[in-house]
Amino acid sequence: MKTWFVTGGTPGGFGLTFAEGALRRGDRVVVSSRRPEELSDWAASHEDQVLVLKLDVTDERQVRDGVAEAEAHFGGIDVLVNNAGRGWYGSVEGMPIEDARRVIDLNFYAVLTVTRAVLPGMRARGSGWIVNMSSVAGLTGIPGFGFYTAAKFALEGMTEVLRHEVAEFGIKVLAVEPGAFRTRAYSSFEDEPVRETVDAYLSQLDVVRQQMIDQDGKQPGDPARGVEAILRAMDQDQPPRRLVLGSLGFDTATAALEETLSDLRASEQLSRGADFPS
Repeated sequence: MKTWFVTGGTPGGFGLTFAEGALRRGDRVVVSSRRPEELSDWAASHEDQVLVLKLDVTDERQVRDGVAEAEAHFGGIDVLVNNAGRGWYGSVEGMPIEDARRVIDLNFYAVLTVTRAVLPGMRARGSGWIVNMSSVAGLTGIPGFGFYTAAKFALEGMTEVLRHEVAEFGIKVLAVEPGAFRTRAYSSFEDEPVRETVDAYLSQLDVVRQQMIDQDGKQPGDPARGVEAILRAMDQDQPPRRLVLGSLGFDTATAALEETLSDLRASEQLSRGADFPS
């Protein structure tokens, strides 16, 4: 029996879907949420298998206390799923700097904080899994979500290095890049104003915002199938380093990476010419 620690336990999102997938396997689950009252009925239906924690992942002290409580309650954490996160609209030039910092704090530094809190226990036991929920935005830029993209690119880089650093301790690390999935992550966008300080970008942001509103509830990705794909990937003898979720996400990611590779190769002569003559 394993113990999972899942952040971002919002009803209808990946967090609870992960939790339910783990429970079906007979495992125990710790779910963190800023609004744990939303999960009270769900938690009650699973009795001693579930612990719900009120937790703001951007608060380092709350994170340390929450991880300590989870370890004391279930005796250790075997799988960490860094799922909490979301993005906000804004141009690179015009998003208010406090909003830019909020995006990066939630989507990158909070993941780092939770990971650092969980790792000592995993290293002591010589085993563990860390699943970082990134995004296709971590592989290709999304106009209008520049700082969300920046945070996810940073998460991808940190995850890549972490995978190598913790391998000797028996800990495995997976980056997951979902495309458009039918969660409630952006269901409130219709009621959220665009905070932008440069009017020249408002027309672009209005188009992006409307596209997100129009696709809400119609996204092609199924969270339950997505989580099942992740669990199957983790079960493999040679698990992948990263897993893109959804057909649209796969097509977007592979096209972006192929374009990057083509761009690099087109400038190969310039790149190699930057060395000292041999």
